[in-house]
Amino acid sequence: MSVVVPLPGAAGKGALAGRVVLVSGAYGGLGGAAAPACARAGATVVLLGRKLPKLNRVYDACVQAGTEPLLYPLDLEGASPDDYAELAQRLHDEFGRLDGLLHCAAEFRGLTPLEHTDPAAFARAVHVNLTAPWWLSQACLPLLKRAADAALVFALDDPDRVSQAYWGGYGVAQSGLAALVGMLSAELANGSVRVSALRPGPMRTGLRSRAYADDADDAARDPADYAGACVTLLSPDGAAHRGRVWSPRA
Repeated sequence: MSVVVPLPGAAGKGALAGRVVLVSGAYGGLGGAAAPACARAGATVVLLGRKLPKLNRVYDACVQAGTEPLLYPLDLEGASPDDYAELAQRLHDEFGRLDGLLHCAAEFRGLTPLEHTDPAAFARAVHVNLTAPWWLSQACLPLLKRAADAALVFALDDPDRVSQAYWGGYGVAQSGLAALVGMLSAELANGSVRVSALRPGPMRTGLRSRAYADDADDAARDPADYAGACVTLLSPDGAAHRGRVWSPRA
């Protein structure tokens, strides 16, 4: 019988009390687990994603866990910089603040040789996994900067794995996202917005199932096991990880 060992970094119930946190990709995988955890920790959570029925299920989980969240359906593939500016304005009008932004949205359709990758599919993967997170961050930065302590957190895949053959636009975008985290952290080092990244271990998610049809990795965990680490990075305790890529392990 295997024993599940809790991962480090599970913050306390009031760790995000009074904070407003935006979670992109809020209905699946890590985002779907992190959003209720943030609500349980006291945050008002803004759920961003393109599939409203799935967002509604996360909405119900957040209500049960804590404060009622705000739904914001948006397709990152088709959204323009103006759409993100409109989102930031609505957050300002609704709450007057934004204390955290957690990027969990991901686009991956399966392993394909670059030579045979559809050009539109490659462009879509790079856009959703790299360009869109930056556009969203850029639009929200003025609001984040108004907070005394704000967190900008990116979920990163394992670079040693996704830089190998066949990972296509998703793998390229993940490398770019890692560079973005370092660059942005250096540029914001002297301000109130701290940038960090979470690199979880293998998780049992829909994205992983598209890469490994017969996944026999016993190390793969439920995304909920990393939800506490997301809360930690968004909370004041996340200051210890400022500018870093955190890879919590059991």
